[in-house]
Amino acid sequence: MSIATKRGDGGQTGLAGGIRISKADLRVEAYGTVDELNSTLGFARSICTNKEIYDWTETIQRTLFRVGSALATPPESKKSPPAVLPEDVEALTQLVHQIEATEGILADWSLPGAHTESAAYEVARTVCRRAERNAVRLANSGVELKPEILAYLNRLSDVIWLFGRLIEVKAGVDARLRSGDTAGPKWSRAWK
Repeated sequence: MSIATKRGDGGQTGLAGGIRISKADLRVEAYGTVDELNSTLGFARSICTNKEIYDWTETIQRTLFRVGSALATPPESKKSPPAVLPEDVEALTQLVHQIEATEGILADWSLPGAHTESAAYEVARTVCRRAERNAVRLANSGVELKPEILAYLNRLSDVIWLFGRLIEVKAGVDARLRSGDTAGPKWSRAWK
């Protein structure tokens, strides 16, 4: 059996449970962007020299397969979507608190590109925000999503941003956008 089935040549794809829809459907856009996020995180992980962040990233990637599959499973499917659990969101929340407690972690805007590894995580962060926006569009269109999906993607972008800052701290890199008295409020949310 070949991966080239030709079934998608007309612009349709199959969802979990065998349902066919347009490749331009909001559902496909949502789970497709989660897939892109997973690949982008895979690249960041492949160049990451920090073992702890490497391991955290791999765990997140495994969870993203469940998130993407949940988005790809419509309610009319014979197959049940995989669970995205409150515990998945809480694990990210705890990771945020853990990294925020790091001495010297950046508390202001950052300028991407000061360090190769952190820049890779910045790219992943922006893809994560797009995945979140696409999931919100899907929900706003009337598709019922488990609230944990949106919460997970929202929390994940914070975690990914912190991964970049932690890499910079460990490398002794200053990636502050502003310096001196012009610094903004602690945990400026401009990257959202």
